[in-house]
Amino acid sequence: MTFTASDAEGHRAMALALRVGELLLGSGEATENVGGAMRRILEAYGMRHVEADVNLSAITLSHVPDDGRPATTAERRVRRRHPDYDRLIAVHHLVGEVATRELPLGETEERLRTITRRVRVYPDWAVVTALALISASAAVLIGGGLTVAAAAFVATVLGDRAGAWLGRRGVAEFFQLAVAAMFGSLVAVLLIAMRVPVEASAVVVGAVVALLPGRPLVACVQDGIAGEYVTATARLTEVVFIVAAVIAGIGATLAVAVRLGVPITVESVPSAPLTLAPPQLAGALGLSLTFAVALLVPPRYLLPGALGGGLIWLTFVWLARHGVPLIGATAIAAAVVGLLGTAYARRVRVPSAVFVIPAIGPLLPGSALYRGMLELSLDNVSAGALHLIEALSIAVGIGAGVIMGAEILRAFRGRGLARRIRPAARRTRGY
Repeated sequence: MTFTASDAEGHRAMALALRVGELLLGSGEATENVGGAMRRILEAYGMRHVEADVNLSAITLSHVPDDGRPATTAERRVRRRHPDYDRLIAVHHLVGEVATRELPLGETEERLRTITRRVRVYPDWAVVTALALISASAAVLIGGGLTVAAAAFVATVLGDRAGAWLGRRGVAEFFQLAVAAMFGSLVAVLLIAMRVPVEASAVVVGAVVALLPGRPLVACVQDGIAGEYVTATARLTEVVFIVAAVIAGIGATLAVAVRLGVPITVESVPSAPLTLAPPQLAGALGLSLTFAVALLVPPRYLLPGALGGGLIWLTFVWLARHGVPLIGATAIAAAVVGLLGTAYARRVRVPSAVFVIPAIGPLLPGSALYRGMLELSLDNVSAGALHLIEALSIAVGIGAGVIMGAEILRAFRGRGLARRIRPAARRTRGY
């Protein structure tokens, strides 16, 4: 079937592609893949010479006929972005069916409406519980123990509910995140003030890990490597503001606590022990598993994501024990997960983010970020800045490592296919 942009059916096809792009981008897909999916749909319905422009908040399609008819341009704003990997998988499968067999346009539209209206794979209470369990698992990973894990769980639930309350009243997400971070640090401050004999700082680290933007970070690096510099810059700005909100929340609480004389010291901040002991393995596996639930990964794909968390921790510890610097070990471990996760995703025909993003959870730099903020609160500006730079370097290493693993797989899968998917990959030698 072949449509033109001047036909009513052509307009419907363009509207369908825009809706698909909105769902993919809003569900956490990378810009490059969103543009590719929209072009595949329009090519399947016979529309050639279509350009797709995707950025973080708007999607534009432009069709320029080669027979002299007027060009057509359509745009759709992306007003809500919420990670939903169950919906992401469903839309990807629909795009694949449209590209491989000619589905009638009406049937495709109806199936897309069904995907849009489908009930979320997990209820809201399960997602909130998963977020809290991310914090609890991170607390176990860094050696906090069960008491600290329970405190981190409670702090995250309180912070998330406070943020949701603010959200329902139209308060900007920046302040929602700042308040959520405050609760994590506040619980730790109370434990220290009451001299409870536990690793109280691990509560903050756990709460921070649940708030860190691992998914936007990986998408940012992926967009930059793919040549989507405008969107990569926008995603980087998003990451910076998320981290700034977390830092603001923690910093405000710590500053007040230090002024009130609460005995908070940098030496009390725990770091994850480089060991494969059962608590650390359980923490890594649990962190990735609950991260996957929070991202609404369907139940049948939860186990691979959890195993990815165990694999990335095992690789990281092995490399660190053999003298590889921590940032290098982080990047290499992320590359291993990126390579294997992408390969498995292609085998089962789902987006690689479904497995890769949950797996990076154990390496997110919660301890370095908290240590930096504590140093700043104690007026150790130079030391605090160094720890914050360390946290940033670890985060960039995770994103770059994940994409490097996927790029290694791309390099050996066939030149023709790679060029069709990424035309801008031709060499320019930097000019």
